[in-house]
Amino acid sequence: MKKKSMKGMIKNIVIILLVLICIIEGAVLKVFVFDGSDGVASTAKLKEIKALIDRYYLEDVDEDQLEAYTYKGLLAGLGDPYSTYYTKEEYEDLTESMEGVFSGIGAVLQQDADDGTIKVVRVIKDSPAEEAGVKANDILYKIEGKEISSDEDLSEVVSRVKGKEGTNVNLTFLRNEEEIDFTITRKQIENPTVEYEMLDQSIGYIQITEFEEVTVDQFENAMEELEKDGMEKLVLDLRDNPGGLLSSIVSIADQFIGEGMIVYTEDKNGNREEYTADSKESFDQPLAVLINGNSASASEILAGAIQDYKIGTLVGTTSFGKGIVQSTIKLPDGSALKLTISSYYTPEGRNIHEKGIDPDVEVELDESLEDQSSIKKSEDNQLQKAIEVLENEK
Repeated sequence: MKKKSMKGMIKNIVIILLVLICIIEGAVLKVFVFDGSDGVASTAKLKEIKALIDRYYLEDVDEDQLEAYTYKGLLAGLGDPYSTYYTKEEYEDLTESMEGVFSGIGAVLQQDADDGTIKVVRVIKDSPAEEAGVKANDILYKIEGKEISSDEDLSEVVSRVKGKEGTNVNLTFLRNEEEIDFTITRKQIENPTVEYEMLDQSIGYIQITEFEEVTVDQFENAMEELEKDGMEKLVLDLRDNPGGLLSSIVSIADQFIGEGMIVYTEDKNGNREEYTADSKESFDQPLAVLINGNSASASEILAGAIQDYKIGTLVGTTSFGKGIVQSTIKLPDGSALKLTISSYYTPEGRNIHEKGIDPDVEVELDESLEDQSSIKKSEDNQLQKAIEVLENEK
């Protein structure tokens, strides 16, 4: 009933004048104006609705919130969970988190595209969330006692969870259908997006948890250190990686592929943009890549390119299946839109949206390990299978 009523409300929402100055990859695109034509409700109707609110609505009205949700409603009317409107404050929070340093609880969240539920895919080590007892696969149900709506965008929810360092946030999670309440004190989190170590038999291990601005330098440092230690084979762990910046994934893929197509995108008009590798050297050591159902977007771009070029073996389970690209468009007043602008394709022309990437070697994680925020490598059966794959390669 909530979704139906929301859609009905959205049909009556009007934007009188919305100018979007779109800057993508440093290029200024067209200016679009929505003026109430082409099926969008009239200016008179908007004024009538506002007058009725002012005359009859019982409670006080937050004018800023009313305006913000007018814009949010317009974007929600697209029926695309990945397109949304950000207020100035929400956009600032988003920018901060993509830089890799933010104030929050230290839990990586992911939203289901079908039902809108938001679950924990990873808990950052030594974070407030880990100390409180939050676990992977917990479903975020309420924030400050208010149930999360299926219409809320993930970024909106994240902005409510984050906050000033030292302040508390009350969260309710569902775990096996049981409600669990946590009061968690926020603190500044420097998200280590890359972890690495040398395993036995000169096998290097690199885990990339997100693709942020800091990730490229962290990845390059990990590779340099492992090569100094005599790495002869590599396990690249992309499990539970929800994606991130396209620019970061292109820089990292470049180091594996050498020369060639990494990914290409096509917009609604058939315009194609190619992202290619131009490194003089490619990765020529045995490589195994771990993926699972939470490996999404940018992590699927990297996994798909590695699979298409046959430079590594994908191990695990079918990935999430997000084969579309969003662009964040900043508006003159500091607010912003995130819009789905194109589909992406692997080097061989595969679009994996809502299908995912199938691994070359399929292996489910042991059920007993699914809810653990930290798994010992000796007990990680997917990792052990990846090591086995590498041991069988010359």
